[in-house]
Amino acid sequence: MAEPSLVAAGEEPEERVIEAALRPKNLHDFVGQHRVRKQLSLVLQASRMRGRSADHVLFSGPPGLGKTTLAMIVASEMNAPLRISSGPAIQHAGDLAAILSSLSEGEVLFLDEIHRMSRPAEEMLYMAMEDFRVDIVVGKGAGATAIPLELPPFTLVGATTRAGLLPGPLRDRFGFTGHLEFYSVPELELVLRRSAGLLDLKVNSAGFSEIAGRSRGTPRIANRLLRRVRDWALVHGIEQIDSRAASEALDMYEVDKKGLDRLDRSVLEALITKFGGGPVGLSTLAIAVGEETETVETVAEPFLVREGLLGRTPRGRIAMAPAWTHLGYAIPSGVFAQEQLDLFDPESGSVEAPGDWAPESQ
Repeated sequence: MAEPSLVAAGEEPEERVIEAALRPKNLHDFVGQHRVRKQLSLVLQASRMRGRSADHVLFSGPPGLGKTTLAMIVASEMNAPLRISSGPAIQHAGDLAAILSSLSEGEVLFLDEIHRMSRPAEEMLYMAMEDFRVDIVVGKGAGATAIPLELPPFTLVGATTRAGLLPGPLRDRFGFTGHLEFYSVPELELVLRRSAGLLDLKVNSAGFSEIAGRSRGTPRIANRLLRRVRDWALVHGIEQIDSRAASEALDMYEVDKKGLDRLDRSVLEALITKFGGGPVGLSTLAIAVGEETETVETVAEPFLVREGLLGRTPRGRIAMAPAWTHLGYAIPSGVFAQEQLDLFDPESGSVEAPGDWAPESQ
């Protein structure tokens, strides 16, 4: 089994407790996402002035950027209770009906990973969001009877990492949609300064910059790295964390200057040393690094593609020029010759064809 990664999506229970303690409690303390924050503030303020529940809100974007935190802030700003559930937990219409029927007036219902909700529950949600009522079906066959159930006004806050999987009718019922972007290094430094104050850590500006630069544009990862640097400093008797201390700590945890961890480097190393930079199929690449296909595709690839280190083509994965230089390899002549550029289908208008996710021709 692979070792846990500091930049992987999963969290231990203790990590979740600490993460919750570091969450901002209001929009004023929330760092970054200026556009979404400004728009959301206006929506909530107008709702408070009208004395009504806020419109339904949808947050989309990659994991770790603050969707759950913003949902909690919506409830806090509206002085309303918060009910938390998730799409995978609602597999039947009855599951959703039980939750909706127990809501109080003005309550905020947060559904994480809302795109993974079952279709029957999803269709029930349409009426609940628009008309604040649901139809409970009693009996089966010709004797079935639909009993309408009135619901108190409530606010649904949905969060999704894959907005494209949400059906149009559901997406259109949200009054406000906010897409969260990756953070810049200066924004992550502000996140780290706030977290360091809550954790009573002494870190200088260079130390914050070093940690932020390795955090992959994600506040959740930044906070996690900060806690691991704190542990390293405690063991080594260092009172103030500077750039050197942060660098040594994160090097020990195998998080390099670009934020790449062991899995990221293994993927690029295999791609370059075993397959000459590619192209190579996803399954073959996963076998080469001893990982599951899903792990390589969902954990490593998004960041590597975003950083321009790895490319996805209809014939397989290729190592981009920055990957060669970052790992210290000279770029061989002809690696990016015209015949390789032809891997990108000029007639499709897109680098990624529908069948390029796991090509098996290699």
